[in-house]
Amino acid sequence: MHPVLFHIGRVLIPSYGVLAAGGVLAALALGQKTARVAQIDPVKMWNLCVLSVCAALAAARLLLVTANWSAVRAHPAWLLALAMVHHPLLAGTGALAGIACAAWYARRSRLPFAATGDALAAPVALGLAFEQAGALLAGSGYGTEAGANFRWSVTYTNPLAALWSGAPLGVALHPVQVYAAMAFLAIAVLLFVWLPVERRRGDAAGMFLMGAGFAIYATEFWRDPEGRGLVLHGALDWPQAAAVAMVLAGALALRERKSAGVAAVANEGAA
Repeated sequence: MHPVLFHIGRVLIPSYGVLAAGGVLAALALGQKTARVAQIDPVKMWNLCVLSVCAALAAARLLLVTANWSAVRAHPAWLLALAMVHHPLLAGTGALAGIACAAWYARRSRLPFAATGDALAAPVALGLAFEQAGALLAGSGYGTEAGANFRWSVTYTNPLAALWSGAPLGVALHPVQVYAAMAFLAIAVLLFVWLPVERRRGDAAGMFLMGAGFAIYATEFWRDPEGRGLVLHGALDWPQAAAVAMVLAGALALRERKSAGVAAVANEGAA
């Protein structure tokens, strides 16, 4: 695979960063369409997305530099790269920072949380699909060993894939990033098509949480466990634990919306 797309002098332009940036741009463009469908101000949606992405990148980059200060000090040009390393801890830190920033801006701008979540659902899924495609090129979040007879395995040979992401070189691996990218892309398409016919605010957001959570949980079975941590005496890794929380949160959101709808119908009948 190709962890570096091209060079500009001594500055590396990693493939992961380019694909992740492309995913952000695609998500921003799609967000303008879903905002109108969800009756959200597109300008406020744009501002929310840009601020959240900046917060996520800043938090993840700060953690990356702090944890790898000796390597960054030896290669300061790496600080100018779009993105080099994909790791569950970095992804989790960035996600939390982005969610916190989005919630702050939505509250400050008086955006309805349920409708805003609906507008964000498909764009976020699309961005995640691009991100996983970049991870495939970089060797990040690599899969378990597939065996020599596995037809669609991937093998990394570039030393930078091992340096930045810890990917094993010369070993046939499951292309788990492809599995995840296809799942997220399918979720994005389904939510985008379903959003105009959705009748209750918050349902699209709940469906995204459940679908993305299931995709993360299932694909973790094909990811190498290195650096992913274990919980419940090894029954789950940390991404799977987060995925379970996402599914439960999505189910709760959908249940609350359903209960609210039933109560509204009952009140109308009583009147």
